Amino acid sequence: MKSEQEVWEYLRQIAGSGIVLGLESMRGLLAELGDIQDSLKVVHVAGTNGKGSVCAMVSSVLRQAGIRVGRYTSPAVFSKKEQYQADGEYITSQELTEVFTKVRQACGRMAAKGRRRPTVFEVETAAALLYFYRQKCQVVVLEAGMGGEGDATNVIAHPLVSVLTSISLDHMKFLGDDLVQIARAKAGIIKEGGRVVAVKPGQQEVCEVIEESCREKHASLTYSDARRACNIRQSAYRNEMRQHFTYPLRGFAEEGAYGKGNYHEISLSLAGEYQVENAVCAIETVNALRSCGFDISDEAVLTGLSKARWEGRFSVLCQKPLFIMDGAHNADAAKKLAKTLKRGFTNHKIIYIIGVLADKAHGEMLEIMLPLAWKVYTVTPSSPRAMDGQALAREAANYHACVSYCTTVAQAVDMAVSDARQGESLILAFGSLSYLGELREAVRNR
Repeated sequence: MKSEQEVWEYLRQIAGSGIVLGLESMRGLLAELGDIQDSLKVVHVAGTNGKGSVCAMVSSVLRQAGIRVGRYTSPAVFSKKEQYQADGEYITSQELTEVFTKVRQACGRMAAKGRRRPTVFEVETAAALLYFYRQKCQVVVLEAGMGGEGDATNVIAHPLVSVLTSISLDHMKFLGDDLVQIARAKAGIIKEGGRVVAVKPGQQEVCEVIEESCREKHASLTYSDARRACNIRQSAYRNEMRQHFTYPLRGFAEEGAYGKGNYHEISLSLAGEYQVENAVCAIETVNALRSCGFDISDEAVLTGLSKARWEGRFSVLCQKPLFIMDGAHNADAAKKLAKTLKRGFTNHKIIYIIGVLADKAHGEMLEIMLPLAWKVYTVTPSSPRAMDGQALAREAANYHACVSYCTTVAQAVDMAVSDARQGESLILAFGSLSYLGELREAVRNR
């Protein structure tokens, strides 16, 4: 491959291979590349919601500590290159072409041996690991795809820390029909003798799955518990919403895994009340890395959290009118998003723009979110998995009296902005990450 365009065309060609869980093909692919993953020091992050935010926060803290960090996240929202970052910089076109050429050649050698060709996610993950190896990253923050045990990222045999964010119902077609099965799939990233940081689950059965897995693997477990955060409040300045809270940076204020610590004032550029939970998880992950020997000061933690960016998660697109986009796409994320609205925006007329994927539990999400709305506009995301916006409007009408379908995202933006002139209003676009790039572009063009 000689150009970035050829890379994207190659990925489009192999995307039809679909989703295949299991590690045999991924191990074979990495063997062709010299098992470069065994030379990387990895923070492996799995879960249902919050993975990307935790990855962004941990990566930002490590950069502030002077540690060269690679970050791999999926799916891409605004640019495919955003999935491959070294020290906060997107992969260059030249590096992109070089690593994908090597991975494509490795896939060809596998096919010549009669092996199954890797899926597009396996190819993308192998390319990321090769890129971080070439970049000599000291730590790689690696986000799992939808799974855990059978996820392509789970080829990492000895991660520095295995992180589990909140676990809820999603991807049930692949991971299991109930919360226990999904938790077991996610907990598959826990390794023998490893360190585990997990967001404290609200369900006892999920706790039991995580704790049982840690016992079986002789792994240490630290729960991050956002209930220990206090003085949570929000602020707005120009086109940025921030929130603030206090929390001990070196362990709980009582005797705990890391001894005693003093509470610090923490400021986040990531708004949305659920980001406090993710920040606490990131802090406990940093503490686990400190126990691995990494020199990370409290100042690096505070500055890193303050500077962390993860666009598409309660991101402010403009202030007049207040226009926010959020990647909430399942019931658990909707509950957290609704909590944020109830906490800080009850004095606003709330206008929704919603686009969802057909394989998501959108009915429960609508039931949670729509009672808070003044008006609702539905759209069809640009994705082969998209739910038709007209069908979504009909379903949404079961929960709200003022629902309209828009043929384009740009039309929905125009309609919502026009409505927002009536009093103090908030426009909130959510439902799927797949259309947020188009939405952002429509707002900028307007």
